[in-house]
Amino acid sequence: MGVGKKIRLSNVINPETGKTIIVPMDHGVSSGPIEGLENIKLAVERVAQGGAEAVVIHKGNVRIAFGEGKKNLGLIVHISASTDWSPRRNDKVLVGAVEEALKLGADMVSIHVNMGAEGEREMLRDFGLISRACEEWQIPLLAMIYGRGPKIENQYDPKVVAHCARLGAELGADIVKVPYTGDPESFVKVVEGAQIPVVIAGGPKMKSAKDVLKMVEGSIKAGGAGLSIGRNVFQTQDPAKMVRAMRAIVHEGKSAQEALAILEG
Repeated sequence: MGVGKKIRLSNVINPETGKTIIVPMDHGVSSGPIEGLENIKLAVERVAQGGAEAVVIHKGNVRIAFGEGKKNLGLIVHISASTDWSPRRNDKVLVGAVEEALKLGADMVSIHVNMGAEGEREMLRDFGLISRACEEWQIPLLAMIYGRGPKIENQYDPKVVAHCARLGAELGADIVKVPYTGDPESFVKVVEGAQIPVVIAGGPKMKSAKDVLKMVEGSIKAGGAGLSIGRNVFQTQDPAKMVRAMRAIVHEGKSAQEALAILEG
């Protein structure tokens, strides 16, 4: 890894722990102004107060959320998208470029690939092109990869998730985001097969904070590099406190039960 990537990556991954808390807030393109993201500037400020390492947003929101400075928070600009209204919503297309993200002050760019979808070949082609550009411009790449398509019955199947993670590593991602497989025993194989930092997705809003924290705890036990969780952070009653609870697990090695006490305290 070149020095430029190393410097920028240190704004996203905590150099002391080698782990990260990323809060994606790119949902406005796919789903509109959903709960918790009606005011993007306020949403970003809340997770920054909690101590998140970085947020993921689209280019148009950078001037709104970061117009006054970086807030001691890493900026990841998302450059692929689709909407929930599309008949092929799993097919992501590029809506930005690496050079654009750099001009906006990004520490990292991110793309989304749905392995197994009808448009897989186009998404893989774009992945390769973006990966090459990231190497050229020395900006790290986060790849969000999910198994979604006609041949995939269960996107949480450990074999599917391990393939997603390995795909990210093979095509040049610096961090790969995948679903959690449900237990540390199966997720450790995902981490070992990727050999780059693996962070977990949060998925739909979960029933309880305890379930979220136990998922985070399990991924860390398996050797995961942290999390990239959106709804289960910004749709909570106190996003800053939720981030603090997650930090206790990710950076301090505390249990989910100890983290829950922080959240409820």
